[in-house]
Amino acid sequence: MRLTCPFCGSRGVEEFTYRGDATVRRPAAEAGDAAWVDYVYLRDNPAGLHQELWYHGVGCRSWLVVTRDTRTHLVSDVRAARAVAQAEHEAEHKEGAA
Repeated sequence: MRLTCPFCGSRGVEEFTYRGDATVRRPAAEAGDAAWVDYVYLRDNPAGLHQELWYHGVGCRSWLVVTRDTRTHLVSDVRAARAVAQAEHEAEHKEGAA
């Protein structure tokens, strides 16, 4: 499998480390125990498109959000995690302002 780093180009997967589900959101500090148990221990196992966090440790050391089909391993998108977080942050502020 190869991933196309937005900064380094196409690279072998051995340059990257899978770091988990990119869709999981940390609960607020004041959230109850149940929310924290869910966050730490419960994960979905989706069949189909899924967003994952990968770290390019042997290359540019960037965090990436990879959209991959878990049935075929076909990678359909790779974006810098920072850009994804900024877009989500801007979308949240737009919704809050409306």
